[in-house]
Amino acid sequence: MIFFPEASDFTAINNEEALSLTASIENLQFIEEIKNSAQKNNIWVSIGVHENSHLPTRIYNSHVLITSSGTLIQPIYHKLHLFDISIQDGPHFMESSYVLKGENIIDPVETPVGKVGMMVCYDIRFPELSLELRKRGADVLTYPAAFTLKTGMAHWEVLLRARAIETQTYVIASAHIGKQNENRTSFGSAMIVDPWGTILARCPETTQPSFALAEINLDRLKNIRVGMPVLEHRRTDLFGESSK
Repeated sequence: MIFFPEASDFTAINNEEALSLTASIENLQFIEEIKNSAQKNNIWVSIGVHENSHLPTRIYNSHVLITSSGTLIQPIYHKLHLFDISIQDGPHFMESSYVLKGENIIDPVETPVGKVGMMVCYDIRFPELSLELRKRGADVLTYPAAFTLKTGMAHWEVLLRARAIETQTYVIASAHIGKQNENRTSFGSAMIVDPWGTILARCPETTQPSFALAEINLDRLKNIRVGMPVLEHRRTDLFGESSK
């Protein structure tokens, strides 16, 4: 199974360009090509793309899964938490100015590497979402991303390892790197983290395309959860069963 970053189809210079480049998921030629490649190479694909919403001035930031037979898994995940930030001496973004936030948590999907829980980039800062996916049976959490340089240098690794440790899942975080356009440069450092918080593989610090490769060992995951059953130790009498 291969994992691609958030917004793998394009990174727009402005809102108008983003809206003009986006279509419905059924009419995205980019997705059709990915589906054909998945089938040709007999491999599952996780990838972030844009797709139309029901509002003409908003699109979805979506995470889709495609099977090795070229089938698009439904339902599609729409990014829940939008990147509306203004950091002193850092990035200024207002994702909600052109993206419509999702409204649903998607149940983990059974894949060749285990049950995959889908998220996107900024979702990583909200641990209640990853915990809910763990409760729903996730073995792997995914964060296709385009982290900024400033936030990436400060938080990327620690957030990924924290999500892996607290949920006892594998975390796979693909990421853009380098200058994407005049308005955006991404941190990169895509990585795979195991349920103990160990970084199994990490892309090098280069602006050239690269990949990280690791084995997902579900027996190791089970042993970690049995040895330290944190999900069973949670004080649901105080905090409730749900992460809401």
